[in-house]
Amino acid sequence: MSEVIYMGEKNKKLSEKIEELSGEKITLCEQCGICTTSCPMADDMDITPAGIMRYSQIGDERVVDSEAIWICASCFTCTVRCPRGIDLAKVAEALRELNLRKNVDHIDVNHLDEELNELPAIAVVSALRKFTS
Repeated sequence: MSEVIYMGEKNKKLSEKIEELSGEKITLCEQCGICTTSCPMADDMDITPAGIMRYSQIGDERVVDSEAIWICASCFTCTVRCPRGIDLAKVAEALRELNLRKNVDHIDVNHLDEELNELPAIAVVSALRKFTS
C-alpha cells in the first residue's frame, strides 16, 4: 500500500525553498522519467532522479536526507534530455544545501573522551573549531 502525502504548509514551504535555492520551477516536472533513464548514477541512488523531483514537488522531507542528492554527479545529462528544461543538478545542489543547513553535529564535544581514539584528528579539530571562532 502506497503512502499518501498531503501538501501541508510545511511541505509547501520546503517546495518553495527548493525552488528559491535552485532557481528552478520544480512544478514544471511532468514525471516522464527521462532524467532517471539518462542518469549514469541512478542505479546507485536510493531515490531516482524522477523521485527526487517528485519528492521536491510535494515537499517531502525525506528527499533532503536521501543519499541520492550526494550521489548526483552533476553531469547535466538529465538537464540536457529534460523536455521541460529543468536543471535537476541545481535541484540536487539546493537539496544538499538544505541538508547542510540542518547543522547536525555528529560529534558530541561534551563526550569527546569516549570517541577520541576512534575519530580521525581532522574530525576532532573541525568539531572543536566552531566553538572557538
